[in-house]
Formats: sequence, structure tokens, C-alpha cells
Amino acid sequence: MSTTTTRGVAQPAPAKVSRPRPRRSLRASSTFNFWLFTGPFLIGLIIFVFVPIGWSIWLSFFEARFTVTPSEFVGFDNYQQILTDANFRNSLVTFTVFAAFIVPATWALSLGLALLVNRLRFMRAFFRSVFFLPTAVSYVAAALIWKMSLFNGVRFGLANTVLGWFGVDNIAWLANPDPPWYWLVIVTVRLWLQSGFYMILFIAALQNIPRELYEAASIDGAKPGWQTFRHITLPQLRATSTAVILLLLVAAYQAFDEFFNLLGKATWGQPPLVELYKMALGQNQNYGAGSAGAVVLTLLICVVTLLQGKIMGFGRGEESK
Repeated sequence: MSTTTTRGVAQPAPAKVSRPRPRRSLRASSTFNFWLFTGPFLIGLIIFVFVPIGWSIWLSFFEARFTVTPSEFVGFDNYQQILTDANFRNSLVTFTVFAAFIVPATWALSLGLALLVNRLRFMRAFFRSVFFLPTAVSYVAAALIWKMSLFNGVRFGLANTVLGWFGVDNIAWLANPDPPWYWLVIVTVRLWLQSGFYMILFIAALQNIPRELYEAASIDGAKPGWQTFRHITLPQLRATSTAVILLLLVAAYQAFDEFFNLLGKATWGQPPLVELYKMALGQNQNYGAGSAGAVVLTLLICVVTLLQGKIMGFGRGEESK
């Protein structure tokens, strides 16, 4: 140990203070781990989402029949063709009406299931799993079960068997557009498939409502049931309800699997995606017009979503409500 002399008295030299080294290696390791985990996802997102979207927009301005690498620029002719196509316009009108029915029906059913399951004092996890299980079923498989077993047009179908007990003749559920019984088949299968998922969202929101609100309402004289649901539960579910309705609207306009498997090549009740499928992958294989229709449908979904969010105050802070 080195020493210093002050007025003849030996004193130890002050120790050198070591400065902490910057943790560059730790930062570099964190950055490497970030890109290691997110890199494959980002690459897949770019290749399978962003590139097809850009390519579809590019194809919509070209004459692309039987080819995805066209050279003839046609401007907005494909958009004019798709907007003047009677089948595509009718499908948009039909599915706007369909969305007006399926969205509130699914919202009400999923909310009702969430309220019932949330009030259970035993076997809550069991019933939650039972109602959520249909979400894991393929839309194609569910559509075939509905078509070949439940709503079979012959007397061996479950629906016709039950109706036969009351003296009702067999109903061709999917073979005749007048009366449009096929909507009952489509709506029921869609309710069965997606209500469980939105029920889970509502259960999570219900469990986040402070119990103090119900206790205060009880002290103020509010009766349990409709009063507490209307003035406490429903307002507290505003954000979740808005998100659920937006998701349901988008899903309604993107419907394809159940319609394609239930109705087949029928000319009635087809969604916009089926019409675009026939246009782009049918006999003509008009990829340009099909891409233009996809762009139009995407813009329509965006407009409806923004309007719905504006009306219901999606993303608005509590202080501005």
C-alpha cells in the first residue's frame, strides 16, 4: 500500500474509485434476443400479409387475366367493373342486413352467457370451457355438421325430425331461397361458433368491475337485477362491448367458409368474399377485378369500423365521455 507524508506523518494514499463500465454487452444481448424472437414473426408478417396486400392493390390497376404479372395498365376500370357487377352489389347489401342481425344477436348471447357463468358458485371453469369449446371447431366441419345432420332437408335431419313430432312437413332448409330458411342455418351455426369467444371477453370485463360499486348501489337502495345491470354493469362494459361489436362487424363481412360449404354454388345469399372467389378463381380467373373487389371490401370494412367506433366512442378517454 502506498503512503503519503503530511507534516511528517505518514498517511495512506486515497484509493482509486473504479467507475462502472457501461453495460454494452447486456444491451447488445437484449437487442439480439429481441430480434431473435420477433424477427421470424416480422418476416412472416411481411411475406404473407404486407406483400400480398401491396400486390393485390397493384393488380387492381392492371388487366390481370390468367396471370399475376400483368403489363397492361387499365387504371380504375377494374373498380368500375366490380362496382357495376350486380352480384357483388347484391352481396354487399345482403351482408349489411346480415351484419345488422348477427352482430346484436351474438353480442346479446355472449353477454348473457357471461352473466350466467360469472354468477355460478361452483363448476364455473367447467361451464366456461364448455361454452368456449366450439371456438376451436373448424368452420368447415361445423358447416358440414349443420348441413348433413342438423338441418338436412330430408326427414332424417334433426330439425325436421323434431318438427315432424308436431305435424310439420319436411323443410328444405338450404335448397330453396323462398322462404329463406337458409339464413336460420347460417345464423345458428355462426352463433354456436363464435359466442363462446366473446363470452370470455365479457367474463374478463365483469371480473374487473369493482365490487364496491354494487355495495354502494345496494346502500342507496338499488335493487339487484335489472337496475344494477342497467346503471352499473352495462356502463362498465362499454369498452368491451365496443371492441366486441367492432370485431363482429369485421367478421361478418369476412364470412366465407360456412357460406361456401352450406350453400355451395347457389346464387342466393352469397357473401362478398364468395363472389370475389368466383371472379378471381373461377373460369375467367380475373385477378385484376378480384383484387379491386378486395380493396373495395377492405375500404368498406374500414369505413364501417371507424363509424362504429366514432359512434360508440372507441378510444375516447374517460374524461371526455
